[in-house]
Amino acid sequence: MTLANTIASSLPVAGLLICATLAIPSSPDSSRSRKVPLNPSKDSAIASLERDIPGLMEQATLPGLSAAVVRNGQTYWLYGFGVMNATSSEAVTPDTVFEAASLSKPVFAYGVLKLVDQGKLSLDTPLTSYLSKPYIEGDDRLAKITARFVLSHRTGFPNWRGDGNSLTIRFTPGERFSYSGEGFVYLQRAVEQITGKPLNDFMTEAVFIPLGMASSSYTWRPDFDRRAATGHDADAQPADKRKPKEANAAASLHTTARDYALFLSAVLTGTGLKPATLGEMETPQVALDPSCTNRTDRVPRELSRNLFWGLGWGIERTEKGVSLWHWGDNGAFKCFVAAKLKDKTAIVMFTNSENGLAIAKPIVHDAIGGQQLAFTWIKYDSYDSVAMRFARAVRLKGASQAIADLAGLLKSDAISESSVNSLGYGLLSHKQTADAIRIFQLNVELYPDSANTYDSLGEAYMAAGDKAQAVKNYEKSLSLNPQNTNATAMLKRLREM
Repeated sequence: MTLANTIASSLPVAGLLICATLAIPSSPDSSRSRKVPLNPSKDSAIASLERDIPGLMEQATLPGLSAAVVRNGQTYWLYGFGVMNATSSEAVTPDTVFEAASLSKPVFAYGVLKLVDQGKLSLDTPLTSYLSKPYIEGDDRLAKITARFVLSHRTGFPNWRGDGNSLTIRFTPGERFSYSGEGFVYLQRAVEQITGKPLNDFMTEAVFIPLGMASSSYTWRPDFDRRAATGHDADAQPADKRKPKEANAAASLHTTARDYALFLSAVLTGTGLKPATLGEMETPQVALDPSCTNRTDRVPRELSRNLFWGLGWGIERTEKGVSLWHWGDNGAFKCFVAAKLKDKTAIVMFTNSENGLAIAKPIVHDAIGGQQLAFTWIKYDSYDSVAMRFARAVRLKGASQAIADLAGLLKSDAISESSVNSLGYGLLSHKQTADAIRIFQLNVELYPDSANTYDSLGEAYMAAGDKAQAVKNYEKSLSLNPQNTNATAMLKRLREM
């Protein structure tokens, strides 16, 4: 499987509408202090955040982070840590622009619910009713997909279709949860048809201006150039900056900690939505499969008793109360948001690193407390995990020596298949092909029954120019999973070479 398909929120750009730019309020001055003391009384949670975050960032090799805390429904604390780019010394501030990745989705959901309040869209009317022609051809199940199903990830669509692949419905819409960015893009098309406006124009008028979110846009703005963070890989090497000309409801929002705190305040206080509509957003629509975030090929063996999805938000229910949450992953940008409804308390954090979610759990705990079961569900490695330790060893000593040094730990199921896979693709992206092959071989050794491990090893051999080994591993992957369309396509390409 390609690296792009391992990233939950990878951003497709082909085929989307180009959005015009609307005039919005002038953006804040990014030269202001990186710390904004909005409340003179510093409580223990804030003290813990300011004390702990720098050390966590150092352990996770994380260049920059911006965060906001909301208390009693109002912005309470804003802070910038680290730098916008590891090659410069320009500090992150609360007004530094970050990719929001999938934190785009709750904001879009809020905009959709404003249309519901206006009577322009019904949550339970098939989206085919709003579009002049079918979004996909040849599947009558498309007429079952509603805005409710999109916002609660029950469309039957995959997360992303992959380059060059047709979009298909994998299971009956409404049947179960499977996380899907494609569903949000489908709903985006309906919203654009209903409003007669490109997505970013609609969101600017309906959400950003009313809430005072002066630094937020689903498309790139020229003023972002001087105050946008640069993404970094796991080694803190800067990545190329994406500047989306086309809006994507699922993943292209650029924003700041200051702006997102204003959005959280609106959600927690009910600003801009009717109480019944806000209640729909915060009500569990479907229980989650504890084993994975997106699974289109089978029905879950069990359902969580604590984790659900509402309309645009993950929902956690425990004896301590109800929390909303969401994570974001655009590769070199990672982010997280959590909000406790009863206390009207929230934390949002944006990072410019592939390692950003490695330190999210302790930060969220410091800020709002609670168990935050979502971190177990989304399955990102912690900064102090075996996976992170192994990755550091590979970078310092090379793959073979790191495997030898940590052989005992690696064989104890302490590192996941996805963690090894991501490490291999990181090496492949840096043209360290021999080390990448050795890491993918390790994954085959650790997880010999996984079709994906052989698929990835086949890709590494392709990069190395070893056609015979590439064919061998793709064939093995296909034997384990006959539905592996990537392996089928790669074998066809290899045999035509």
